[in-house]
Amino acid sequence: MTEPALPEDSAAARLAGLLDSAMDGIITVDAAQRIVMYNRAAERIFGHPAAAMRGQPLDGLLPQRYRAGHAEQVRRFGETGVTSRRMGDQTVLVGLRADGTEFPIEASISQLEAPEGRLYTVILRDVSERVRAQEELAAFAAESAGVREQEKSRIARELHDELAQALTALKMDTITLREHVRGDAVAQGKLSQMIAMLDACVASVRRISADLRPLVLDDLGLLAAIEWLVHNFSQRTGVACTLAADEDLDLPEPYATGVFRMVQESLTNVGKHARASQVSVRITRDGEHLLLSVQDDGAGFRVTDPRKPQSLGIAGLRERAHLMRGDVRIDSAPGQGTRVEARIPLPQET
Repeated sequence: MTEPALPEDSAAARLAGLLDSAMDGIITVDAAQRIVMYNRAAERIFGHPAAAMRGQPLDGLLPQRYRAGHAEQVRRFGETGVTSRRMGDQTVLVGLRADGTEFPIEASISQLEAPEGRLYTVILRDVSERVRAQEELAAFAAESAGVREQEKSRIARELHDELAQALTALKMDTITLREHVRGDAVAQGKLSQMIAMLDACVASVRRISADLRPLVLDDLGLLAAIEWLVHNFSQRTGVACTLAADEDLDLPEPYATGVFRMVQESLTNVGKHARASQVSVRITRDGEHLLLSVQDDGAGFRVTDPRKPQSLGIAGLRERAHLMRGDVRIDSAPGQGTRVEARIPLPQET
């Protein structure tokens, strides 16, 4: 048995009740982007009463600097039906409360052809707590990374200044001892072997020390450290590597260490997997961002391969970029080499 149709005003009341019970803010605007519906959650989120907002432009809920871009987004969505703003995709926008404070929001948009014209509905939620938790987690991770780097620096300097020096002194004593046993060929041979072993130990200690924390990074700065890294990579692998960097490249911590480690990780990946004959490293400033790219002409790989994005090398690059609030893009294809690009926002004082 078919239920009788509800009167139009009863259906509208039920719809209004459903919208007002929603946990997310729901705002509907007309083709001119003026508000025609504004639920209670939106009142709570923005601090404006619904009666005051009906007929008002939607961009009044956004900071001034975002209004033109938002209007263009809605206009393009009306033409194409495609939007980059979907709930749950981690895209965070910025809203403006009645008291003038800004806050992060997550939103999705849909459209509907109604008798009175095209309507756009925005569903949004305040993600201030989530963003605050993410920022606190990122700050903790950055602090932890800084502590690890300090410990690496301490160990590296002790290896370089104490163990390497002690082994060098032992080598010199062994050479002196060899000079005093000229008549014993067996002893001469053993001592020569010991000297060779000590040379190898000193080299290993210095390599381990440099891998832990290159002292040149602390003593001479980022540009000198990356120049050393590029030269060391070419010398060790036989792969030609060029560097193009701004002459005034001088970043504070944790950016200097983060950028250095990203270049180091990228070159390590090239050395292990790429089978390349040439690599180029480029580091430049673009306004308030640092742009880093490492490109090789090696074997490449399929970026869509589910195993590659989770590999330790790529995961390490993404993690370091994330700690600096940046992002990493990797372009590669079999036989066409690999390009790693990072875009990192820099603090204003740099």
